[in-house]
Amino acid sequence: MTVLTKPEVIDTIDELRSRLCLAKQNVAAKGGDAHVVLVPTMGALHDGHRALVRRAVAAGDIVVVSIFVNPLQFGVDEDLDTYPRTLETDVAALAEEGADFVFAPHTREMYPDGAASTRLTAGAVGGLYEGAARPGHFDGMLTVVAKLFNIVEPDIAVFGQKDAQQVFLVERMVADLNLRVRIEVVPTVREDNGLALSSRNRNLDEPARTAARSLSVGLTAAAAAAHAGVPAAIVAAHAVIGAAPLVKLDYLVVVHPHTYLPVDDDYRGQARMLVAAVVGSTRLIDNISLDIP
Repeated sequence: MTVLTKPEVIDTIDELRSRLCLAKQNVAAKGGDAHVVLVPTMGALHDGHRALVRRAVAAGDIVVVSIFVNPLQFGVDEDLDTYPRTLETDVAALAEEGADFVFAPHTREMYPDGAASTRLTAGAVGGLYEGAARPGHFDGMLTVVAKLFNIVEPDIAVFGQKDAQQVFLVERMVADLNLRVRIEVVPTVREDNGLALSSRNRNLDEPARTAARSLSVGLTAAAAAAHAGVPAAIVAAHAVIGAAPLVKLDYLVVVHPHTYLPVDDDYRGQARMLVAAVVGSTRLIDNISLDIP
């Protein structure tokens, strides 16, 4: 029988830095290079998160998973207070995946003086798509990710492709600020019916879960139609998603992978289609890569 070793759960910055220093010394004493890998999360872990941790374990020597429900990412009417907090279950899952440390700070540890007065800005792209629906969300996300990078000092940080706009903004922040961390992106993990895994999927009842499948089906239809151009891809996606009950489309857009700005109708090359919709009462996002010859 395999005996699982639970990761160390640490809730203060000083303790995490101290334990990481010792862990790196232990790896170095054995003649290895102590590569630290960070997986930032807000907890309520699912199989998508597990895939990120597996990539982290394969990529480095010391794996830190942060679990912090960051208040800066939530708007006034969003679900900060009701966001699921399942630390004990999350730690058990991370033991199965081989994480070394769980950094689970209290809000006062990350923001001892209340909401941080110094924040990063996500710029113009941060105000589009998810940023338009959730003003300030990406500023808060980049601020806490930058704090985590400074605290953990990872060599590698792992993110999921499902949050495509987030990944773009984090990669741009790393480039703009010359941060010494490599970003690795794990493909979107999906349920058997194609629905992208999300902590918010637990809020879907069966009719809404069935309707939510239209997002991935619509994206797949767009990818199949992309050979005929951007307008054809958009029409194909709308035909599927627009016909689904319980689905209220927020945005459906094709963006350039290097700028995340919308492309023109005559654009040719690699692109990404982003979609967001409220299904029942639950907001979901998804995306897919398009090859437009």
